[in-house]
Amino acid sequence: MEGKNQTTVTEFLFLGLTDHVHQQIFLFVMLLFIYVVTLGGNLGMITLIWIDSRLHTPMYFFLSHLSFVDICSSSSIAPKMLCDIFAEKRGISFIGCAAQMWVFGLFVAMECFLLASMAYDRYMAICKPLLYTLIMSQRVCVQLVVGPYVIALISTMTHTILTFGLPFCGRNIINHFFCDISPLLSLACADTWTNKLVLSVLAGAIGVFSGLIITTSYVCILMAILKIQTADGRQKAFSTCSSHLAAICILYGTLFFIYVRPGSGSSLDINKVISLFYTLVIPMLNPIIYSLRNKEVKNAFRSKFERKKILKDR
Repeated sequence: MEGKNQTTVTEFLFLGLTDHVHQQIFLFVMLLFIYVVTLGGNLGMITLIWIDSRLHTPMYFFLSHLSFVDICSSSSIAPKMLCDIFAEKRGISFIGCAAQMWVFGLFVAMECFLLASMAYDRYMAICKPLLYTLIMSQRVCVQLVVGPYVIALISTMTHTILTFGLPFCGRNIINHFFCDISPLLSLACADTWTNKLVLSVLAGAIGVFSGLIITTSYVCILMAILKIQTADGRQKAFSTCSSHLAAICILYGTLFFIYVRPGSGSSLDINKVISLFYTLVIPMLNPIIYSLRNKEVKNAFRSKFERKKILKDR
């Protein structure tokens, strides 16, 4: 009888970030600006890499995929979030929630692996420059992108199937602004121990595996840079990976703060603010970091802009 009286959840409701009108207006303007800059910056980066032959190298091949990942991860959250800011009912269907969690989880895991692939590329460029062209062939570059997609797809599909295979029979209010795993598990009316174990194992494996590749690569890079005799040589070698290192520190620092710091589970409002940073702000920062700190990108952009200006003057 108890099972018959339970109502199966067909949609979820978000609490969102705030219910104060002035704060909602500020958030809408700020988040819309961030999303537009994210789309413009990443699409611009992809276009520039595609049309400029000087950027047809492994490093920029990975960077173009990083921009694609940033567009997809941001677009899985921002449009729905912008629509919900002023809505009285911030709802999402059961299937829509599953799709959002799957898409966002896929591209977040993919970003971790892409940063690892880019770290390996920098290791080969600095530590083995004579073999770089031979080893980092087009086939290897494609494998270093396709492989992470497959792993991220399997991981995210596992989380999605396990999470939405749980019974949701009453509570449907998510204390968040998107369908994240942890808030969803707290709503399930069943034991979620297995889900949390699988989440910890797979998320830990992704973090440890990608982090180990990044750490090992940069230890070798640092040792190689220290062996360079001239200051100019050391600066040139470090400048080739400074943008990538900055992107790593921002992403992993944010994820570490929200998932590993003590008491992270008891500060939901703080977690929502931090989640806002890594879901929307980081995808905007990546193209800015790479364009401001990379001479090749700046030179390519400058040459295209000057060429366009010359053609316009004619």
